Amino acid sequence: MDIEKIRTLIALMEESELANLEISSDDEHISLTRHYDAPVPTMMAAPTAGAAPVAADTKPAAKAGSVETSPMVGVFYSAPSPNDPPFVKVGQKVQAGDTLGIIEAMKIMNPLEATQSGVIDEILVDNSEVVQFGQPVIRYKA
Repeated sequence: MDIEKIRTLIALMEESELANLEISSDDEHISLTRHYDAPVPTMMAAPTAGAAPVAADTKPAAKAGSVETSPMVGVFYSAPSPNDPPFVKVGQKVQAGDTLGIIEAMKIMNPLEATQSGVIDEILVDNSEVVQFGQPVIRYKA
């Protein structure tokens, strides 16, 4: 495991104010967690090959239906401003290209647009919640 790679990842976490970062490859697994009351990230070593995997959380089975994922790390906003209605609601029909929300990253408001047409089944994140790259945000009905 290259310590310089780990230092670079820690610096990137601090710059972007990420709370968690996890990277896996065939032979390495790095998980960094930043605690805001303790500014030093903690590192967890990967289990050696042959060790039984440990389930951290037992999650319910995934629901059917495709999802829209966050294209970046940022803060998700469901409406253009606090006094405006949300862009979408559960049960609403949307077309590809419709705005589903806004993701604020580095003080820039980026629209999260629908990549497909469908009916909103579930909004998976709360307003003003920090989202990670690739995190599911909206689920469409199957």
